[in-house]
Amino acid sequence: MADAGDTAAPSTRDWRETVFLPETPFPMRGGLPQKEPEILAKWGDLYGDLRKLRQSQGAPLFVLHDGPPYANGDIHIGHALNKTLKDFVVRSQFLLGKDVDYVPGWDCHGLPIEWKIEERFRSEGKRKDEVSKAAFRAACREYATGWIDVQVAQFKRLGVLGDWANRYATMDFSTEAAIVAEFHKFKNSGQLYRGSKPVMWSPVERTALADAEIEYHDHVSPTVWVKFPVTGMSDDHDDDLLAFRHATPSVVIWTTTPWTIPANRAISYGPEISYGLYEVAAMETGLEFEPWAKAGDRLILADKLAQEVFKAAKIASWTRVGDLNPSGLECAHPLAELHSGYGFSVPLLAGDHVTDDAGTGFVHTAPGHGADDYEVWKAHGHHEVPDTVDPDGAYYPSVPLFAGLKVIETEGKKDKIGKFGPANKAVTEALIQAGNLLARGRLEHSYPHSWRSKAPVIFRNTPQWFIRMDKPLKAGETLRELALSAIDDTAFHPSAGKNRIRSMVEGRPDWLISRQRAWGTPLAMYVDKHTGQPLHDPEVDARILAAVREGGADAWFERPDADFLGVHDPANYEKITDILDVWFDSGCTHAFTLEGRADSHWPADLYLEGSDQHRGWFQSNLLEGCGTRGRAPYRAVLTHGFTQDENGEKMSKSKGNTTDPATVIKESGADILRLWVALVDYAEDQRIGKQILQTTVDAYRKLRNTVRYLLGALNGFDEAERITDYEQFPPLEKFILHRLWELDGQVRTAYAEYRFQDVVRPVLEFCSGDLSALYFDVRKDSLYCDRPDAIRRRACRTVMHEVFLRLTAWLAPLTPFTMEEAWGTFAPEGGSNCARVIPETPAAWENAAEAERWTKVERVISAVNDELELKRRDKVIGGALDAAVEVDLDSTSLAAFEGLDAAEVFRTSLATLKPGVNVDLPNTDFVGVRVSTADHPKCARSWRRVPDVGSDSDYPELSARDADAVRWLDARKAA
Repeated sequence: MADAGDTAAPSTRDWRETVFLPETPFPMRGGLPQKEPEILAKWGDLYGDLRKLRQSQGAPLFVLHDGPPYANGDIHIGHALNKTLKDFVVRSQFLLGKDVDYVPGWDCHGLPIEWKIEERFRSEGKRKDEVSKAAFRAACREYATGWIDVQVAQFKRLGVLGDWANRYATMDFSTEAAIVAEFHKFKNSGQLYRGSKPVMWSPVERTALADAEIEYHDHVSPTVWVKFPVTGMSDDHDDDLLAFRHATPSVVIWTTTPWTIPANRAISYGPEISYGLYEVAAMETGLEFEPWAKAGDRLILADKLAQEVFKAAKIASWTRVGDLNPSGLECAHPLAELHSGYGFSVPLLAGDHVTDDAGTGFVHTAPGHGADDYEVWKAHGHHEVPDTVDPDGAYYPSVPLFAGLKVIETEGKKDKIGKFGPANKAVTEALIQAGNLLARGRLEHSYPHSWRSKAPVIFRNTPQWFIRMDKPLKAGETLRELALSAIDDTAFHPSAGKNRIRSMVEGRPDWLISRQRAWGTPLAMYVDKHTGQPLHDPEVDARILAAVREGGADAWFERPDADFLGVHDPANYEKITDILDVWFDSGCTHAFTLEGRADSHWPADLYLEGSDQHRGWFQSNLLEGCGTRGRAPYRAVLTHGFTQDENGEKMSKSKGNTTDPATVIKESGADILRLWVALVDYAEDQRIGKQILQTTVDAYRKLRNTVRYLLGALNGFDEAERITDYEQFPPLEKFILHRLWELDGQVRTAYAEYRFQDVVRPVLEFCSGDLSALYFDVRKDSLYCDRPDAIRRRACRTVMHEVFLRLTAWLAPLTPFTMEEAWGTFAPEGGSNCARVIPETPAAWENAAEAERWTKVERVISAVNDELELKRRDKVIGGALDAAVEVDLDSTSLAAFEGLDAAEVFRTSLATLKPGVNVDLPNTDFVGVRVSTADHPKCARSWRRVPDVGSDSDYPELSARDADAVRWLDARKAA
């Protein structure tokens, strides 16, 4: 057919009516926002239907276990990314012929919902303590239920398949009972213990936090260098150290938490660090303030850090008196002069955690406010750990000088809550008054915050329940050892995830599982008041589980102890009312979602979540599975990065740079959002915004237009037309079949390895390169103008049918709505496209020789097109069909055209190929291209200028090929 710009000669007949133009009702514009809901309605319970179909086929089972989102708001772009990736897995496994178990779930317990309910009651003029726990928990349950319903609808609109009717939620009664049962396994195996040690504590939330609930933000802290006067020493020290003729030496510590000084009980030093005794010779002059140090002061410091300390203290010159071994020294508390409550001795303790990288080489040790502090204090035989800060972040009344002062504000105006209170300043001023502040400053550093409240947290000594990481179990291995072994047995996508979670498990402390809140699953157990040990009685446990199964966690809090204890005297037992860490909740999901079901299996084949879950859900499931079953509940773990705006910045409502998935779906359709997910490298952080989405829309149009062209070209295609003998296919068709064979392997492998980008990008390149730029263009003349029973046209339509079958299958998991629409257009009675498997691709289609041939041919085509464009621009020709082309080729390129019609390949009327001899152009195989005007009459139907135009007297305006086609058509109409 003619290119745009060609004009046909006057004719006595409208030959356009004889051309076999593509015809399809499949629209060019997707109209996805309107079309997709119709398709969803038509699908109905598509997931259930697909499972029944695959099970009837005896398909192997694939299990994807859902990490639960939190039920407290509309879905955001992170949810959309995560659930779309999961849907890619589900749909692609169905496409690969498997039965797929995927039960969506929700995390319902925890602080975010508690806060929302507290806000609701406050708006009604009620304080939390004025509302019964039962009413409070009921309000939390109602709130979470409402948001689950909202999110289900939003995920369905995104096209996500799953067993929505049997979704799980951690607040369901049966689920809470299952979680308690898992907790009892740890209790009864001896892995559980109650310990009083420093834990991450959120005063704003009034609860302990696990590592997975912590995030780090830049924070400016006050820094102080504090003197601890030496008051005693062992016999191996020189008597001159404490001689009256010298100033009393002081060990100097440095800390960013002045508020912990009242809790100080020791100073830690490094046994391998070199320390010295220094005497101040002179202070800096011309300062705007008077330094706290003075000439004659004696200071004990790590040699490597002494100069930095002197700089901070404005000390101009000094003398190193000599070496000093801190072992055996005792100091006074720096506040002892102000209050007798600090009149105790402060020992120096050797600790491996001490370094001379920063500070003074000594570590102020408050065993109630630091993990290392606690461990070194215990290691040296000390047992009593002081409690100085209450659950609200204020000093206890018993703390001398500072009773009631807030470390962190938890009340008052909203902008004040979560800020550091007056404690730091008060302690610093007291140190100045006592004469033991050497210097102070400020430091910006990374500080732990609650990921929920965004408020700073503190280390605080408090009784909590822990699961031991390093106690040997029945098989002799510890939980840590089992977990590390399980990590080695797990496949990670990407592989770097293995090292990340492994390093976290290697260094993690015992698992803190208790929380002091109301909305959650309880640590439903009793503790013997005399021994302090949990009660181990299967009958008691059974009664607890039955009650929770019937009435949920509320039954534990509301029913009398006698209902559970049976023969045991309630007066002898403490009822534990703490709730379980929400990570323990969600760490048990494998137990109640996968186990015990005939249509699932344990362990799951895949877990898929964001990379932050190496320290969260992946790890809690790992520990829970290993602690109760000896292995991880998953065979493979896939992680994705986080979604940023177009500039690579973190999304924030306050910045106004968020992308709302609901808005994208409303404006462009779910398939656009899904295609964006398919195109990105999900393993890394991704970007999204209007410009990026526009690029996605452009890619979508290419896919849609390709499918639309195929549908038009295949109008009326039936099996009688199909070419079944491979040898009848022309070389170009053999090349396209080879590309299908090649892509088929790539697509299957990419889906099996969850590399969705490696599905869509090669397919896009195939559509824009091999199909649009080559195949469709070359075969347009044959498709439109050959008589329908011509071998070339039949071969073309056969291959296009094979292409259509595979494109609609390959892309079904990624853009399911569009492929469903396309399949329904082609095969209205063919069932859902989603139920198909990838068609088997014959091995006979592999043809490396044709691939090599067309690589060479396409280089020549490119050069010819360049020359044609120049002649068109210079108005030598109107279009390619006006041209006669002569091409001089080297022998290799010339051989590539054997069996091809060069004019057809170049889309010109005439083409002559000649061996090139004398001319050698760099970077090319062919030698030269010459374009002239074809001097033959133009066919009124195909617009080709060929010698046989007019050779048929019945159709004098047509070429012989076109005359034959019209005669065939006229005969059919006359019959």
